[in-house]
Amino acid sequence: MSDLLAATLKHLAALVSFDTRNPPRAIAEADSIFGYLRAQLPGFDVEVIDHGAGAVSFFAVRGKPKFLFNVHLDTVPDSLHWSADPHVLRVTDDRAIGLGACDIKGAAAGLVAAANMTTGDVAFLLTTDEEANDPRCIAAFLQREHGFRDVVVAEPTKGAAVLAHRGISSVRMQFHGTAGHASGAQAMQANALHQAIRWGSQALDFVQSHDGQEFGGLHGLRFNIGRVEGGIKANVIAPEAELRFGFRPLPSQDMDALHAQFRGFAAAGIDYEETFRGPSLPGGAADAAEQRRHDAQAFAESLRLPIGPAVDFWTEASLFSQAGLNAIVYGPGDIAQAHTADEWVSLQQLSDVASRYHQLMEQ
Repeated sequence: MSDLLAATLKHLAALVSFDTRNPPRAIAEADSIFGYLRAQLPGFDVEVIDHGAGAVSFFAVRGKPKFLFNVHLDTVPDSLHWSADPHVLRVTDDRAIGLGACDIKGAAAGLVAAANMTTGDVAFLLTTDEEANDPRCIAAFLQREHGFRDVVVAEPTKGAAVLAHRGISSVRMQFHGTAGHASGAQAMQANALHQAIRWGSQALDFVQSHDGQEFGGLHGLRFNIGRVEGGIKANVIAPEAELRFGFRPLPSQDMDALHAQFRGFAAAGIDYEETFRGPSLPGGAADAAEQRRHDAQAFAESLRLPIGPAVDFWTEASLFSQAGLNAIVYGPGDIAQAHTADEWVSLQQLSDVASRYHQLMEQ
């Protein structure tokens, strides 16, 4: 085992031991994880800001770096299916197991280890609100005069630079009917659940019509109705129904235009509320997506990073891209191991990515 990997695992064990589960979003500026990180980064100018609601940013700078590293420190909650304490790192012959080890404390540990073995210019933005669908930390950072043009966002990409991924939008719809006896002919139109089902049928057909669209190796429009509830019982016309759905467009698909289509399938008087939106990567206008992907590729190539395929999962790299930065996603781990019981990251990928971080800090 190399000295760099040993140091990375030491830091990873410490980071995993800190409870940064989100929810419950109970992370605060005074949490010891920030004291630990500050102590491990001598020679850095460090700024810790509490943005409220469990969103804390840790900005650390040494010298005058040309680009920014971004990593989130919050994790999803653990589950009863873990075979051991999720906050105690376990290391086997080929993997490190612990809550957040894959998503994405392994990258943070590698960055700290590499920083301690180099003296080059480097900047870290570590955040704690990525898992909340409420990106206060990055929003606040982008409002300041940060001076960066390029950013490397750490997520589990198997050690390859990702240049493109889907956007994401979540929606709540409320259908309104009129209660009555189910024997009445008016049930066909007055039933709120019937309205929701008709809407769903049109939406599914619409999504299938996009199967032929492609961007950067991604195909079609991803769509999911996650929840439908309402009604009283089988012989009562349902007076209310709520439907929640989400969709994930390609970078070349216009999010607002898609919303207009989905909203248009519902009758007048239906409540339609977007509850979360995350832009695609690259972010910005859909008609400029291809050029922005080429710019991100040039940035990745300048860092000599291996380039991987576009991915279906969403990342906060799109927020940086939407603000005009060249953003790429790069980190150790496989998204298939993220958010799972006994979450793990490959030691080989952890070693490879930490070594690449080390090289980048020496440039």
